[in-house]
Amino acid sequence: MTSSSDVRSPARTGARLALRGADLGRPGAPVLQDVDLQVAPGEILTVVGPSGCGKSTLLRTLAGLLAPLAGEVVQDAGPLTGPAADRALIFQEDALLPWRTLRANVELPLAIKGVGRLERRAQADFWLTRVGLSDQARQLPHRVSGGQRQRAQLARALAGAPRAVLMDEPFGALDAQTRAGMQDMLVEVWHGTGATVVFVTHDVDEALFLGDRLALLGSGRLIAVRDVPRPRERAALDDPARLALRRDILTSLGS
Repeated sequence: MTSSSDVRSPARTGARLALRGADLGRPGAPVLQDVDLQVAPGEILTVVGPSGCGKSTLLRTLAGLLAPLAGEVVQDAGPLTGPAADRALIFQEDALLPWRTLRANVELPLAIKGVGRLERRAQADFWLTRVGLSDQARQLPHRVSGGQRQRAQLARALAGAPRAVLMDEPFGALDAQTRAGMQDMLVEVWHGTGATVVFVTHDVDEALFLGDRLALLGSGRLIAVRDVPRPRERAALDDPARLALRRDILTSLGS
């Protein structure tokens, strides 16, 4: 029998996502206008901006939950017209099914795809191990901490081998220490998946640590997209180039 240490979801090429001249929001209530944004396959793009600027609207549009009011939204070479299994959406609230164990929650997208029971179990155990929850697999969500629930939610998303993972302030409700641990874990687990990640946050330092690039929203528009200096290490947080970019972003946000 194959063990969870031998199994992983198949590697896939990350999705290329784009908005072209897009107005976003609901009919009669646009939030962002004339947005041109390219998200490269396999990168982490972080999105920051003040409350109400349209960060979540942007993410839900890329998820296919909201249609653009004008312009177009594209995945790879074709129009993005609705939700799809190869784009996973992760919210601040963990959205785990409370009556299913953590393992059963992680198995869910595989069950929906018709994956057999033994393979589902092996895949779920692999991802639970990757996120440090192998000893909590049989627990119900209310029996574990908020950070552990978010780990399980990430495992569930990645078990389905998505080409894009769209994250809406997933660590916003966590304490500072747990949040830093989740950021480190996200980067570690993301490596090797090939997935494109769009990560919305109100925390500039989180955006600078996680992002390969950073998109800044405000005043109903996309203000700028900036490359983030590397390496992605805690020890590099005081790098002069990173500090200069942080100052520019905070100035743009009026902080």
